Amino acid sequence: MREEKSLLLDEIKNKLEASSSFIVTRYSKLAPNTSHELRARLVKMGAELEVVKKRVFVKAAAGFGVALNIDDLQGHIGVVFSTQDALEAIKEVLDFGKKNEKTVDVIAGRVDGNMYNEGEMKTLATLPGKNEMRAELLGLFEAPMAQTLAVMDALLCSPLYCLENRAKQE
Repeated sequence: MREEKSLLLDEIKNKLEASSSFIVTRYSKLAPNTSHELRARLVKMGAELEVVKKRVFVKAAAGFGVALNIDDLQGHIGVVFSTQDALEAIKEVLDFGKKNEKTVDVIAGRVDGNMYNEGEMKTLATLPGKNEMRAELLGLFEAPMAQTLAVMDALLCSPLYCLENRAKQE
């Protein structure tokens, strides 16, 4: 292997080790300004888009323990390396692809140690993010307390309302 390719291979291996998940994307007709916009959006969520050569990426992934078939990677590919919430990065890539005439599409990915195909990645994108799930959980914890407080408030206030109405009648 040539020295340039071995350096690329090492760089991709390092990014695979440093990231908690990755998303393999297919892109076409992606203008530089549009690419810059996508990269800027991904950086805000702790992700990074890298355009890679298929064969080098397949070798790097194999060294990392991920088996990819090069025949499944049709067209030009880019890899989104995510260090934070992978679901948010998946949603951003899919939304960006829809808004920009299907310039970017998700092929596969690895999230939380599991490999997913295109359909499964799109299904993952429909799930709520970590912050939304945390808010729902807090809502579940808070609801019984709020209802108990409302009942106690009603019990304490109802005699006062009765006395007030009685005073108005007299």
